[in-house]
Amino acid sequence: MTTRQKNSPHAAVKAPRDGLRALAAIAIAIAAACALSMLAVLLAALMGGTDTVRHLIDTVLLGYAGTTLLLVVIVALGTFALGVGAAWLVTMTRFPGAKILEIALVLPLAFPAYVLAYAYTHVLDHPGIVQTSLRNATGWGPRDYWFPEIRSLGGAALMLILVLYPYVYLLARAAFLQQSATTFLAARALGSSAWVAFYKVSLPLARPAIAGGVLLAVMETIADFGTVAYFGVQTFATGIYTSWFSLFDRAGAAQLALCLLSFALLLAMLERIQRGKAKYHDPSRRAVSMPPAQLTGWRAAAALVACGLPVLLGAVLPVVILFSMGIGSEQDLLSPRYLGFIRNSATLAGIAAVVTVTAAVCVGFFQRLRPGKLSNGAAYVARLGYAVPGGVIAVGLLVPFAAFDNALDAWMRSTFNISTGLLVTGSIWLLVAAYMVRFLAAALGAYEGGQAMVHANMDSAARSLGETPVGTLRRVHLPILSPSLLTALLIVFVDVMKELPATLIMRPFNYDTLAVQAYRLASDERLDGAAVPSLVIVALGLLPVILICRQVGRQR
Repeated sequence: MTTRQKNSPHAAVKAPRDGLRALAAIAIAIAAACALSMLAVLLAALMGGTDTVRHLIDTVLLGYAGTTLLLVVIVALGTFALGVGAAWLVTMTRFPGAKILEIALVLPLAFPAYVLAYAYTHVLDHPGIVQTSLRNATGWGPRDYWFPEIRSLGGAALMLILVLYPYVYLLARAAFLQQSATTFLAARALGSSAWVAFYKVSLPLARPAIAGGVLLAVMETIADFGTVAYFGVQTFATGIYTSWFSLFDRAGAAQLALCLLSFALLLAMLERIQRGKAKYHDPSRRAVSMPPAQLTGWRAAAALVACGLPVLLGAVLPVVILFSMGIGSEQDLLSPRYLGFIRNSATLAGIAAVVTVTAAVCVGFFQRLRPGKLSNGAAYVARLGYAVPGGVIAVGLLVPFAAFDNALDAWMRSTFNISTGLLVTGSIWLLVAAYMVRFLAAALGAYEGGQAMVHANMDSAARSLGETPVGTLRRVHLPILSPSLLTALLIVFVDVMKELPATLIMRPFNYDTLAVQAYRLASDERLDGAAVPSLVIVALGLLPVILICRQVGRQR
């Protein structure tokens, strides 16, 4: 009897189930941490009272809403036009330079939008080289001519479009590569022009992928703070920071954060709905691959300009400008002060990358082992962070933990006459938690992409040999997933290096990073100095982009 129990299948899986309880607890705790910031914003906003709400409505709320919505619409249209147009041209046509451009079109993804803002303001603003040269050549005075204002909503939208269109380009290009040529060629055979066939056949088939890319760009737009703050564009993101630090209105900041959070979650729901309705063609079943059309003459020149201009404006020209600015600045990259900025940035980004990828592995592995409402719900909540701007996460985490620090300090003072100070909010760990919430979705995406390479039979074989879930993860999954996990680490590392609003709000006293230093110098109109930390951020941002470029080059 004892031997039967020992060799029964139920006994064989007992150890894995015991190990699964710990994994489930960790995954649920991670999801709860991701939900905490949103719940804290809701409670803080409700505690603010109706007087604050009325004041916001009477003063800034409608302006913030209108500006944010207009910025989102412009960026959505711009990224759609640039991303889809470039993807179609490099995928479905051939012209001089197409092979290089299909990879180079990804490069602007390495640039934060606020870095482009600093570079183009230096060149296009009134004292910049463009307007100065124009006045010298014509003899005009400052008021004798009209020139587009870079520090405007249109300028901010242009900066965001130039760095965010690669989201649409990558997804649209993948969708076009997967399409069969049958329907497109049938439309051409029935007398439709290439443009009509593209509009009525190819574009609708790629709609789910394109919509996903546009929504990603929109999410990044509403989360942006550095660009709109530098250009003086009043959006919800700048309003939260102003209410929190300049006006010291915590309730107003929480209520503005709730408005922005509601808008972001609405977009996340729309993205999930359109993804659920999406119908993709299986590339393994396509009958005929799409033959690229050879362009010549003015058509080839137009395609070269259309695909080369985003790369020139979004990557090449900013690097040249930043180098010229940095050479003339007084910033010493090797000084102890700058080495401290680099050390702080690398420390935060390294710790946050490890914590975030570890959390993604826990949540993703739990969902794989025990798919169901609990694991799927934990994974869904963990993914919501990509829809929540950094400023909202910062407010959502600071409110409860500041209350905890103050309550603990008051109790320690009254009981032991000892001041504990800010144990949580005064450390980098709360900032690391904010980074984890913000970028966990990116790490989950990379982990799940690699997980497709691990067949379910491998899990069954490991369990049949008596392996625990942790042992299966360590000995089977992690060795296979190491390239995907390395990619996830690099992506999160660079995203944290670029993150500005959460870092500005939550960083410990006198703990500045490269992004904060660049923002501070630019705010003081010291653009030459801001170029130096900006170049370091861009150089580090090129690492994951190079990996993406290699993948793009292998796709055809």
